[in-house]
Amino acid sequence: MTQTLFCRAEMNYVKGEEPCTLEVDILDGRKHPLPGWQERGFELMQHNSAVEDWTDEVQIRQIHYGEIADLARELSGCDQALVGSHIKRNPEQAKLHEDLGPITFVHSDFAESYGDMMRQFYTGSSDEAQLGLNSVGITADQFSNARRLLVLQFWRNLGPKKMDLPIAFCEAESVAREELFTFPVTNYAGAGGLDFDTLGVEAPEDERHNWFTFPELGIDEIVVFRTYDSERVQQRRPFWTPHSAFRDPSVELGSPSRSSIELRATCLFL
Repeated sequence: MTQTLFCRAEMNYVKGEEPCTLEVDILDGRKHPLPGWQERGFELMQHNSAVEDWTDEVQIRQIHYGEIADLARELSGCDQALVGSHIKRNPEQAKLHEDLGPITFVHSDFAESYGDMMRQFYTGSSDEAQLGLNSVGITADQFSNARRLLVLQFWRNLGPKKMDLPIAFCEAESVAREELFTFPVTNYAGAGGLDFDTLGVEAPEDERHNWFTFPELGIDEIVVFRTYDSERVQQRRPFWTPHSAFRDPSVELGSPSRSSIELRATCLFL
């Protein structure tokens, strides 16, 4: 099957302990039929939201959190899905904190330790943890004893369809665990100041990593991607989905800048 190239672009990997920039093919996911998120790690789908004003934080919390929880349950078959926060990435947010700009570093958000970290968080005594549990009507013990934790993330473009730093996703099966390295993230603004371990990606010797993007995403489209799955951790199967913002060579920086929203659903199998 012919693969349609979207562009050649530089991706920021690591080689040893040093940054390493590697030019890669990024394929057009719209023109290349792809399996779903369970196999590739990511999937584009239609998703109409009832949110009318994406600048209204109250609307987002009162409407969109529930929409994403419903979608996460539908996609995964889980018993409960917790959606507790969101991240907007745009120039205004980036001015507030550098963590909130587009991330131009090849990574997958969470390492194997994430499940234990989440259990510790939700069995703790913080108001935020209790509010999250109350929102879905479960106890800390139920969270701690869940037989499976799955994290699905949802990415939506809020701005112009052509942007300077769109997002690309790497096929999970094309990246081996030996190519991933764990490093700590502390006081991350995009996660409410939490500390956790994330996964960076070593630059490959060849172009065996399969990169895809979905050009000109509309407001009624969403990309779902998996960043943690305790079941796959136990089975030593890919639970990661490497991703990164990249420079679209046809768009000058800031003309226009990316504007997007991300939500994370923690799916519980009780």
